[in-house]
Amino acid sequence: MTQAEKNILKLINDFHGGHSPYTIFSDWVTMLGLSISNTCALFHDKIWNEREEWYKSLAGKYQPAEMTRFTEMNAYLVEALEEEMADILGGVFMLSGAGNGRLGQFFTPFHLSELCAKLGLDEDRIRSEEKITVNEPSTGGGGMIIAAAKVLKENGINYQKKMEVVAQDLDWLGVFMSYVQFSFLGINAIVVQGDTLMEPYVKGYPEARVFRTPANKGVLI
Repeated sequence: MTQAEKNILKLINDFHGGHSPYTIFSDWVTMLGLSISNTCALFHDKIWNEREEWYKSLAGKYQPAEMTRFTEMNAYLVEALEEEMADILGGVFMLSGAGNGRLGQFFTPFHLSELCAKLGLDEDRIRSEEKITVNEPSTGGGGMIIAAAKVLKENGINYQKKMEVVAQDLDWLGVFMSYVQFSFLGINAIVVQGDTLMEPYVKGYPEARVFRTPANKGVLI
């Protein structure tokens, strides 16, 4: 675990006011995801306004000093991802006490995601001139996608240009965890909220449940 991750855990534990670790973690990641999305939006349309109001409703639960703490957590997350390409948020979620076994909220250990990525990306596919399209039906924290990007990077391939991702999850928290990490890592991804079996992502999917990373929009952050 990096020092930046330890700092995030400490900041979560330092919160007071009756908020559970799950609520703190979820509100933090959701607000960060909404901020990234709206910052990169070209038009302040209906969806932009809805996301702005969503952000305000969450931020209103916290005191100014606590919002400053969230800002510190944002900086440490960026630092952690720069130091170690991994599912940082999944690890923090499990170690912070935010996980709830009764709800089945567990995130795949990243070393297992890496193993799956190495098995799924053979040499021919990695070296091919064609783009790699990845569909993740249950993205969770985005660990499988991050692992695939890491494998490409270790093979000298620019994953930001090589990969095109569609990641979906029924749980909004999984959507925002993936969206935030993909955004900071420069992964070209569309992250969607919904049941992959009942309503897989297709053209015309409700845009209110679609989050496009800055790289997907051609924006640098």
